[in-house]
Amino acid sequence: MSDHIRTRHEGGVLEVVIDRPKANAIDLATSRALGLIFRDFRDDPALRVAIVSGAGEKFFCAGWDLKAAASGDAVDGDYGVGGFGGLQELRDLNKPVISAINGICCGGGLEIALSTDLILAAEHATFALPEIRSGTVADAASIKLPKRIPYHIAMDMLLTGRWLDVHEAHRWGFVNEVLPAERLMERAWELARLLESGPPLVYAAIKEIVREAEGSTFQTAMNKVTKRQFATVDRLYSSEDQLEGARAFAEKRSPIWKGK
Repeated sequence: MSDHIRTRHEGGVLEVVIDRPKANAIDLATSRALGLIFRDFRDDPALRVAIVSGAGEKFFCAGWDLKAAASGDAVDGDYGVGGFGGLQELRDLNKPVISAINGICCGGGLEIALSTDLILAAEHATFALPEIRSGTVADAASIKLPKRIPYHIAMDMLLTGRWLDVHEAHRWGFVNEVLPAERLMERAWELARLLESGPPLVYAAIKEIVREAEGSTFQTAMNKVTKRQFATVDRLYSSEDQLEGARAFAEKRSPIWKGK
């Protein structure tokens, strides 16, 4: 697939590590490879949760590889399925994805993190959108970040390119947990195994509802849920898992989720 991406899976958990020294920056080829990995993760019923991280202790991902751009990679080139980094535009990704931020997370690297569902970060992690300094726009972050954190903080990051330490990022709410570096991956796997044990059809419905509701009114989204117009909701309400959840509650036991 790529010499710059390492993957492993245990049970239903897939770990994806960007390993492209020295900054884990992403060129077009690496982006396309990540897209194929996350597409296969989406489509494999045996895989339920993904973790994405960066190799080493200094960088999660520095984003777009400006050296590759200087050598001919077009900033609007073919990033592959899923867009830049394989996650930002991947359609129908209805499984949880955790990012484990092990260092510098900037530019497109931060955009990848914002495309995940849960963000864990080491105590030395830092965050920025420095695109303004290289004469380009943090396009995905310009769309997503003002919806995730206070508008004026997002605009501060976008307009000045200033750096946030992990504690400020946590304070503004786009980092879920701050951890000692040596505990980061342990905690990521702990959380992934918790999610792996959960109901995959419910997770799928949650992700579709949240994603689709972002661009609609509350009532429109609620009507689509109650009328089973979301494919994931319709599947859930007709599933064995829906019945299993009710039976397990009535019988005071842990449910056994089959994903069907």
